[in-house]
Amino acid sequence: MNLPLRVAVTGAAGQIGYSLLFRIASGAMFGPDQPVILQLIEAPVEKAMKALEGVAMELDDCAFPLLKGIVMTDQAEVGFRDANWCLLVGAKPRGPGMERADLLKDNGRIFITQGRIIDAVAADNARVAVVGNPANTNCMIAASQAKRLPPERFTAMVRLDQNRAQSQLAKKAGVDLTAVHSIFIYGNHSPTMFPAYAHASIKGRLATEIITDTAWLQGPFCETVGKRGAAIIAARGASSAASAANALVDHVHDLMTPGTVHSIAVKSDGSYGFDPHVWAGMPVRTTTEGSYEIIHGYAMDDFAKSKLAATNKELVEERAFVADMLT
Repeated sequence: MNLPLRVAVTGAAGQIGYSLLFRIASGAMFGPDQPVILQLIEAPVEKAMKALEGVAMELDDCAFPLLKGIVMTDQAEVGFRDANWCLLVGAKPRGPGMERADLLKDNGRIFITQGRIIDAVAADNARVAVVGNPANTNCMIAASQAKRLPPERFTAMVRLDQNRAQSQLAKKAGVDLTAVHSIFIYGNHSPTMFPAYAHASIKGRLATEIITDTAWLQGPFCETVGKRGAAIIAARGASSAASAANALVDHVHDLMTPGTVHSIAVKSDGSYGFDPHVWAGMPVRTTTEGSYEIIHGYAMDDFAKSKLAATNKELVEERAFVADMLT
């Protein structure tokens, strides 16, 4: 059996963390032959650490054969030490009346600290996946603090948007979910992101040949995917924690599976009109475990170009808000 991977998770006792940890320990993220050690990080607050103790008890009670150890800590230096994967789930939520700029500043300070500590103490092969919102810009901030780890090691999650888009296309076409392929997410993990339906296929044919309702594709489809999180909060009174955790499992699993084509937010190389200094969702192909290459050359029509320009504008504005935090 392989040596255990050390997986650090922030916000480990939160809603997403609670949905995530059991999936990691069961083998869903790294495979049925890869043991793991979970390094669980929570805020230095008694209530949070007490909740984390309860989560650890449940992990013990599941008797997962792949789970070879649990570290519980409120110290980032301990939690990230020698970690092969750092899953940055925890972040300050947007409160009533809070402007997005305020949220960016508050979370920016958190991700400055985490980026510096990860760079200092994580394993030489460490990879970072950011979930805490605003995920793209938080990822950029964390990566900006790293001197040892290169920027391509830092990715942000747009997989939840990809999964939502795949599901919506399958329902509209009346086909099984597995019949939908190559639906990619471009830009920010926010309502401005763009699910590029023209590149998708359904049962081996272009999605636009199966779904010919262009008004639906450009309107309700894009809006549903972009605003799905808000709709879930309105329906259940809480955020989409389980689907976010599931998307992170998919994000990491596919980054560990060479040959897989999927969507992640990465440092832009200028492709598709994105500013080269932002992290943007793009289609990638996993090359080796944990590494990827951006897929270039997808043609964009005028509608797609306008959507990409809008989401790029938001990313550039977010970068401007936190410019003083970038090194």
